Amino acid sequence: MTAGAIRRVAVDVGPLRESPGFRRLWIGQSIAYVAWRMMLVLVPVQVYRLTGSTLDVGLVALVQFVPLVFFTVIGGALADTRDRRILLVGSTIGIAVALAALVAVSASGHATVTLVFVLGFVAWSSFSLGAGAIRSLTARLVPLEQLPAAAALNGLYNNFGLVLGPAVAGVLITSIGFAATYGVSLGGILVSLVAAYRLPPVPPQDDAPRMTVSTVADGFRYLRMQHLVLSFFIIDTLAMVLGMPSSLFPALAQHVFRDPASVGYLFAAPAVGAFLVSLLSGWAMRLRRQGRAIVLAVCGWGATITLVGLTHALWLALLLLAVAGAADQVSAIFRSTIVLTVTPDHMRGRLGGIEFAQIASTPSLGNLEAGVVAQLTSLRFSIVSGGIGCIVGTLAVAAMFPVLFRYDASARA
Repeated sequence: MTAGAIRRVAVDVGPLRESPGFRRLWIGQSIAYVAWRMMLVLVPVQVYRLTGSTLDVGLVALVQFVPLVFFTVIGGALADTRDRRILLVGSTIGIAVALAALVAVSASGHATVTLVFVLGFVAWSSFSLGAGAIRSLTARLVPLEQLPAAAALNGLYNNFGLVLGPAVAGVLITSIGFAATYGVSLGGILVSLVAAYRLPPVPPQDDAPRMTVSTVADGFRYLRMQHLVLSFFIIDTLAMVLGMPSSLFPALAQHVFRDPASVGYLFAAPAVGAFLVSLLSGWAMRLRRQGRAIVLAVCGWGATITLVGLTHALWLALLLLAVAGAADQVSAIFRSTIVLTVTPDHMRGRLGGIEFAQIASTPSLGNLEAGVVAQLTSLRFSIVSGGIGCIVGTLAVAAMFPVLFRYDASARA
């Protein structure tokens, strides 16, 4: 492959090179996300060590779910009415305080499951309140035409952290214990705090609304009227609810592939595919029909998940899951780009908060759906029917909202 061809497909680092503000945000969030993914492993593992109860570990998901659904929406409204830099700094401080407390209680030897739950709730609440600011900051730091490249770069650190964070946490818990591992996570959050503090001010627009209940509700009203964004919100929700079978991976590893140790590879494969797409996303800058790309990518996700349910070969299942993760990342790049492009700045925080709440909550519903269908029918039927349902649902929504298929990024710009 020639140097020119490599440049055309490699991730476009222009936003990092040309925007000091985005560069600081990206570096800080790259470190923060690894630290955050470490914490998402640390808390459930510590709860299990303290109680030996899988029910208590399951309740950790509930402790996460509540702030990730409700506080992200409130945080999105705050991002439209406050300086987004200050909101990000405050959110990061909240996470750091919770982690510092977890370091202290773990080192003292007096950690209790109640304390871990409470401090975890504080950390997830702080993170959720800043999610809208993080998701809406990019559009204020880079030019409009660089949004696809910025979205791909953000996907790069997201998927890198998704793979690296849990792996590092797993190794460190065994070798240095909970307190020190929490300390490593805290160190990453503190580095990201410095990066957030050095961002330029990002105040709300002069005509920004005051923070009220109506301000929060206006985000949902706007989404209902904005059919382009609403269409792919619905499509992504259907894809995650119908085609998210990760809760079945342990059963697949044991009963289909006859290798219980392969479960970790099954969970990691989609993130590997998504990371590779982000790394080779230079083409995304030149694509005009971004709505069509979302439809095709989600149909690709459904098709590969369907094939996963039909295969008996572990290597092929891993390859298909990587392709599914790649398709999901293509969809994510253009969903993020379109949201930031067509949404006015005074609404970006609220739409970002609603989008994150949807992204955070629907995989849990998808895992529930997959488990229930598998229990009532079979493992394979649950996966195959979910993949086919994802394709059918995507095409139906695209037919209901033709604006998605007609969207032309160059005309909008």
